[in-house]
Amino acid sequence: MDPEATENATPVTCARCGTAADGTPPTWTCSVENGSRRYFCDDCARANLRAIESRLDSSWW
Repeated sequence: MDPEATENATPVTCARCGTAADGTPPTWTCSVENGSRRYFCDDCARANLRAIESRLDSSWW
């Protein structure tokens, strides 16, 4: 992995609760909804696991 890429990484925000993280945490869930990427923190992903596995858009949960 390129060290410069991680230094200049933009903060990622959870689409559900607004938690911010530097770069993209490897344990967060990424979903593509209506052509845009949405990231969900560990807590939000765990709380909505069934909906995520059912491939429901986050607007449903």
